[in-house]
Amino acid sequence: MKTALLVIDVQNALIDDHPAQTDLFLRNIVTLIDTAHAFGAEVIYVRHDGGVGDVLEYGTPGWQLHSSLTPETQEHIFEKRFPSSFKETGLREYLHQKAIERLVLCGMQTEYCIDSSAKAAFEHGFEVAVPCDATTTYNNPFLSGEQIIRFYEKMIWCEPVVQVVTIEEAKELLKK
Repeated sequence: MKTALLVIDVQNALIDDHPAQTDLFLRNIVTLIDTAHAFGAEVIYVRHDGGVGDVLEYGTPGWQLHSSLTPETQEHIFEKRFPSSFKETGLREYLHQKAIERLVLCGMQTEYCIDSSAKAAFEHGFEVAVPCDATTTYNNPFLSGEQIIRFYEKMIWCEPVVQVVTIEEAKELLKK
């Protein structure tokens, strides 16, 4: 089964705001990217445009992908304006054109864009895997960022919609 790595919203302004487990999160994403490159799996980036005046305004320093990510020349970056990476981006069509059937999703924010994108991917017929400690988010008035991440990994995401996997399992998926 052809698998791609989808890296969502790992952008300067979001990382600069210090989400939960930032260092571990970034290390895991770089590990997944390196594994995908080593085994020929496609790496696709998605970047959020928050609109004029937003910290993620198109073209601003905050909107840029974080410096820990260095997309290769041939790698695609899709721009989005909604939580789902599939809404009005052309991503679905691109994935079908490339015959990609499984996505390993990582990035930000766990309860917003990752959750929306994972569920949309499933609805569009893709198998979806989300590696533990490869998504992140911020504290809110009710839960810490770490609690939100664990809540989604343990309670919200479940098969058949989303397969929660370890980093090692995700690496194995990217080798196929």
